[in-house]
Amino acid sequence: MKLFKVATFNTNSVRTRLPQILRWLEKETPDVLCLQETKVQDADFPAEPFRQAGYYVVFRGQKARAGVAIVSRDEPREVAYGLDDGEAPDEARLIRAVIEGIPIVNTYVPQGRSIDSPEFQYKLRWLERLRAFFARHYSPDEPLLWLGDFNVAPEPIDVHNPVRLKNHVDFHPEVRAALARIREWGFEDIFRRHHPDEPGQYTFWDYRVRQAVERNIGWRVDHIWATKPLAAKSRACWIDVQERLAERPSDHTFLVAEFEL
Repeated sequence: MKLFKVATFNTNSVRTRLPQILRWLEKETPDVLCLQETKVQDADFPAEPFRQAGYYVVFRGQKARAGVAIVSRDEPREVAYGLDDGEAPDEARLIRAVIEGIPIVNTYVPQGRSIDSPEFQYKLRWLERLRAFFARHYSPDEPLLWLGDFNVAPEPIDVHNPVRLKNHVDFHPEVRAALARIREWGFEDIFRRHHPDEPGQYTFWDYRVRQAVERNIGWRVDHIWATKPLAAKSRACWIDVQERLAERPSDHTFLVAEFEL
């Protein structure tokens, strides 16, 4: 039986965070690391350091915002980008591949800006399109991993102040319902499988909040979800909080899960 270790990390600039990512890869040796908010156009993506570290990397980005990548020990197969339903594909927000026989989808869901903005309506529509994307390409009865920055905290336990934040774009009832509809298609939240009732478990702490990590004023918006056949093989899932305290950190940190295949 093989241990299959996967992780997700919103870099908030892959070039800025490159030393941290390479150090983390050496320390944790995951089979797959999904990156979001790489903030770099493809011609400038720092692919060579990943290759020198013994990893393949596939990516799709744009200048200064968004961007996704999959880093893997085995060569990724069937690589594709974006939502393919005839609307704007938004390729810098979705990348998928098959790695060691496991289909993997990495997304950076739009943030939404404010609930009265067109960007919030775009986010809701994006999640609706994503559910259709899963139904079109995959089956809940087969192994599938969905990782990334979903920009949604699913439950009150996933934010530091659910009352004050009830109308935030990452916790608004509409966006939580949109995410729940995707979960109902056939996903399980792997972190909550292993930590069902633990409060204060976050993956994001805002730079603008003084001592946010020390005071644990955070959000759980980064996720690893799996269809039930794969979820049943999960053995652990954890948040690497210490990396948020590293030198020049992202405002997010690494979320890791292990499966026995």
